[in-house]
Amino acid sequence: MFIGEFRHNLDAKGRIALPAKFRAKLSGGAIITRGLDHCLFVFTAKDWEALAQKLVALPLAQANSRAFVRLMLSGATDVELDSQGRILIPDYLRKYAGLGKDAIVAGLYNRMEVWDTKVWSEYKAKTESQSEEIAEKLGELGI
Repeated sequence: MFIGEFRHNLDAKGRIALPAKFRAKLSGGAIITRGLDHCLFVFTAKDWEALAQKLVALPLAQANSRAFVRLMLSGATDVELDSQGRILIPDYLRKYAGLGKDAIVAGLYNRMEVWDTKVWSEYKAKTESQSEEIAEKLGELGI
């Protein structure tokens, strides 16, 4: 399980060190892809396979399904941790997420998200200011 929020830097080659407490969970490999809200998603190979199977089962005839599958699958790439616990984020994914030198790695149980620090701060402030409304809507769903 991935939980917590960590500040890390990208080096000149586009590598980012993942939090030490997450590294053992990625020993079987990892996948990084475009996420939602202009962040990147990082999954274990096992969790990625489960998600990919659900994605390819979406109806091909529905435009929204095709668009979402394209977003997630075409942007995905395998990554491996180097000896210093870093992964290389490809240029096209760094551009998609607007990543600069400073980044946030957020653990969200079955995945990590990588955010540009400024974008994360703005997103978090907006979400925190709407937390009561969000909680009420989730309550309507039985959560």
